Amino acid sequence: RGLNIVQDTLSPSSVLIFIMDELACTYAALILLDDDVPITGEKINSLLKAAGVKVEPYWPGLFAKATAGLDLKSLVTNIGAGVGSGGGGGGAAPAAAAAPAAAAPAEAKKEEEPEEESDDDMGFSLF
Repeated sequence: RGLNIVQDTLSPSSVLIFIMDELACTYAALILLDDDVPITGEKINSLLKAAGVKVEPYWPGLFAKATAGLDLKSLVTNIGAGVGSGGGGGGAAPAAAAAPAAAAPAEAKKEEEPEEESDDDMGFSLF
């Protein structure tokens, strides 16, 4: 048989349950984070119980330990901060057209900046 132990020992239905348990705990942890409540196994359990979701008993404690000491707020709010900007420009322009062309991008940048600032005011940015 193959070397993939997980594939050899777990049926597709048990993998789906595994994923659903993990997802439920993830959402519970995000709800607690959003409400500025410390993420503990007990709090995750109480949220899951209120939602009527049953998970394996080790999941809430596992998530509480995994998130302990992490700054999850900054991780969630700065999720796209490391993404690079757009592609490079075209070829070189002739010398006579270089001066007017240099002035046009500077004006375009000034027009774009207020839009970027308005996105930052809302607390998130898509790019």
